[in-house]
Amino acid sequence: MIDFIIALVMGGIIGWLASIVMRTDAQQGIFLNIIVGCIGSILGRLLLGGLIGGGHLRGDAFDWRTLVTAFIGAIILLAIVNLVRRGRVR
Repeated sequence: MIDFIIALVMGGIIGWLASIVMRTDAQQGIFLNIIVGCIGSILGRLLLGGLIGGGHLRGDAFDWRTLVTAFIGAIILLAIVNLVRRGRVR
């Protein structure tokens, strides 16, 4: 149970940092930051897990490779969301 709580907290922090980098912080709340961080962790592991060797947030949340992988995955996720949003008529 504690691993799940750590994954949510670290996912929220990673999602928040990625939203600051991608300048979407004003549009997101804490719940969306957690979702972006956790999904970004999965996406980063799928795309970069072999290169960096990072796991997922539930494996070893404080390993630098895991944090970098999750952060890059969250940035990629926000970039995809921004690309989709720009294609829509406002």
